[in-house]
Amino acid sequence: MSQFYSHRDLEFQLFENLDLQQLTQYPFFADHSSDTFKMVLDAAKEIAIRSLRPLLTEMDRKEPVLENGKIKIHPGMKAIVKQFGEDGWINATFPYDEGGQQLPWTVHLAAGYILQAANYSASVFPFLTTGAANLIRTFGTLEQTARFTPKMYAGDWQGTMALTEPDAGSSLSDLTTSATPTEDPEIYKIKGQKIYISCGDHDACDNIINLLLARIEGAPAGTKGISLFIVPQKNPETGESNDVLTEGLYHKMGYKGAPIAHLMLGSNDNCMGYLVGEANQGLKYMFQMMNEARLGVGMNAVAIATAAYQASLAYAKERPQGRKINEKDLRKPQVPIIEHADVKRMLLFQKSITEGALALLLYCSWLSDQISQEQDLDKKKGLESLLDLLTPIAKSYPSEMGLQTTSAAVQVLGGAGYTTDFPVEQYYREARIHPIHEGTTGIHGIDLLGRKVVINDGLGWKTLMGEIQKDLQRAKSIESLSEMISTFQMHLKVSNECLIKQIAKMKQGPEVFLADATLFLELCGHLTVGWMWIRQAITAQSKTESEGKSDFYKGKLNTAQYFMEYEIVKIQSLVTRLSSNEFPTIKMTAEQF
Repeated sequence: MSQFYSHRDLEFQLFENLDLQQLTQYPFFADHSSDTFKMVLDAAKEIAIRSLRPLLTEMDRKEPVLENGKIKIHPGMKAIVKQFGEDGWINATFPYDEGGQQLPWTVHLAAGYILQAANYSASVFPFLTTGAANLIRTFGTLEQTARFTPKMYAGDWQGTMALTEPDAGSSLSDLTTSATPTEDPEIYKIKGQKIYISCGDHDACDNIINLLLARIEGAPAGTKGISLFIVPQKNPETGESNDVLTEGLYHKMGYKGAPIAHLMLGSNDNCMGYLVGEANQGLKYMFQMMNEARLGVGMNAVAIATAAYQASLAYAKERPQGRKINEKDLRKPQVPIIEHADVKRMLLFQKSITEGALALLLYCSWLSDQISQEQDLDKKKGLESLLDLLTPIAKSYPSEMGLQTTSAAVQVLGGAGYTTDFPVEQYYREARIHPIHEGTTGIHGIDLLGRKVVINDGLGWKTLMGEIQKDLQRAKSIESLSEMISTFQMHLKVSNECLIKQIAKMKQGPEVFLADATLFLELCGHLTVGWMWIRQAITAQSKTESEGKSDFYKGKLNTAQYFMEYEIVKIQSLVTRLSSNEFPTIKMTAEQF
């Protein structure tokens, strides 16, 4: 079985570069250590290899079917979902008194990365339930928590996030699903429909618990009038139908093993939903799950791209083709294609993006763990602003660049990569969903430039610059990194200058200000992942000095140099575009296309 991720790199990221052990200083995580964290990662690897990986191709070839109003998925998933529940994965990050393990989210996300790289479709079931259960336990009543979460934790019930409607995707203010009060102030009658609901119906669990947004009759227009409801597929007490019907099943280009359902709610006027928290606060509550999910989507993208990289790397080491370009003697044997500079370029591209983006996502989850435990309010505010700023970047950069790296993986394999005999074509199809999942790249560009860099007087951006400067200060004494640091500092400078120019465009109105927000998001992706490579280079250089120049650390340093030479330089062209006062995207009319 070919390798689908690098355990060595993951441990480097967590324990050498990130210094994950720092989290154990907080009382909530104090019972843990590097050893327990590594045990969790080893357990994830074991499940990935034994249970998930063997079904990768089968789940792609034999996608779910809708029969007699019920979605049937791969029969192997029932045991896998139950295993996640029995082994404590679904509530691992929750407190001991809720049956959890008080595991840092960073470790949970890293374990998820292993599972996603093994089989993305199979991995989504438990983590969707984690997000849904977390909403219930955070904002719901004690009775709601007791009613729903135990069977969700056990893997008996599936959790979902049901947002999208036929005429309300990213524009949630336009959703029309309604909630009518009943005599019980907790219970409402729900009527409407939801589409593209991941795991919204399947036969591997006994019940589906939908966390759903709806509008109570008479509520304010727009997002201010949205409430959050628990809408089970079946009545949790009786097991009878709750008038949640599966109207359709979407057939996707990839990620086929996990069903995506079209749900009809209240067709018989008998769908009951349980109000979570206060009325009209639903979007605020849901953003907790959405922000967690956005980092999760970024990690999904990295995991798939990593699996593609590992497959193409293995192929490049084994596939003989041609000779070194300066070798004229045709009697000499052919060399593996990894000996060719252009193939190494494609592999370095993949390695630099996947390992750089992985570092960014682990850094974000590390911030989240600190925020959850930090008692100093000023420090907490700074960390929250930094995480808010980084979230759209950490979701979008891996998603967009993962498409390009999986394409490079296909290219490394050549014609073989275009066939179903090798897994990279499946990875290429599966990678495409992530720039769409949990908000399109365009939405996140607007969020970043239109909100995250300006709120709180730019605290998020200022905090980011402060953290970058700390690492640049660390690197000053390392002579071998001077050229790399100089390149990064130049692009940091032009990025800051570009932001000032973008802020000045606010005076020209939101259309001009946000016309190229996606390009600014791309710029920030190159910059922050470049920063992650500076951090990794500092760590790797210190290791080569103290432990000898192993190929692993030398590979890190060469990949960091590649990123500075090939990737971060793309900031220059983005700055050129963002500095222009010409806006053909605004001038162009529909009739002119």
